[in-house]
Amino acid sequence: MKLKNLLAISMSAVLAMTALTACGSKDDSSEAASESASSSKKTAKVIEIDLTDEQYAFGVDKDQPELLTQVNDFIKSMNEDGSFEEICNHYFGDGEPVAVESATLDANKDQLVVATNAAFEPFEYTKGENYYGVDMEIAKALADKLGKELVIQNMDFDAVCLSVGQHKCDIAMAGLTIKPDREEYVSFSDSYYKASQKLIVTSDNTEFDDCKTADDVNKILQAKGSDMKIGFQTGTTGQFYCEGDADWGFTKLAMTSTGYKNGSLAVQDLLNGNLNYVIIDAAPAASITAALNAMQ
Repeated sequence: MKLKNLLAISMSAVLAMTALTACGSKDDSSEAASESASSSKKTAKVIEIDLTDEQYAFGVDKDQPELLTQVNDFIKSMNEDGSFEEICNHYFGDGEPVAVESATLDANKDQLVVATNAAFEPFEYTKGENYYGVDMEIAKALADKLGKELVIQNMDFDAVCLSVGQHKCDIAMAGLTIKPDREEYVSFSDSYYKASQKLIVTSDNTEFDDCKTADDVNKILQAKGSDMKIGFQTGTTGQFYCEGDADWGFTKLAMTSTGYKNGSLAVQDLLNGNLNYVIIDAAPAASITAALNAMQ
């Protein structure tokens, strides 16, 4: 083989190796960047300490005392025959959620008109045109028991009791905590569910790891200044906890607080770095963090 040909072959081999090395470096760099981006994605966790002790109830039109009696009888029968436990199992156990359809409002029909805020999973939420959730399945069962057609009116949470007070709806079913000032608009049924508020933080937050009680958590939160930010769903107990409430005995937090139309938006803002903390009801807190973490 001539020396010229040998040199040409050698140069080709070197160039080929260089190209492969450069290609490999690019792939390694892209993979490393991808892994870095993945590891930088934030997730959230719920601090498993009940900050409040609440009771959910349904808010009935004050001008329909007979409906209030029927609702209370229905709550009692659900607990006695196990149907309430069965509904809860659809959302807290191994059961399957059941779709609930809403009829169109028609004044000429015998209908049960329910006010809700369908952004409060697992108590009320939507998939497509159907409603799901503990309250929605109860609403359907109640309407069937009364022999009425079910109509669901979806609205902002802070309008739910008002709509019943204005006689636009018969009953509010929206993970509604019994609270004295809401009795201006509705008559509360007997309680059907025990609830609480819980704190949500990013998964890398360790400042509450040693907390054992609600007072331990509250002491840390009360020490925060206005440079820290906390979010909640507008109109809920979470707002009262953050902004202070005499009925509950809540002392206003010094942090900058922000209300959201639903808890999902608040937790998403936490993950986006716009909030330091979120306070919402326990069951939605668990559902929301699980759903958003799965998307990260």
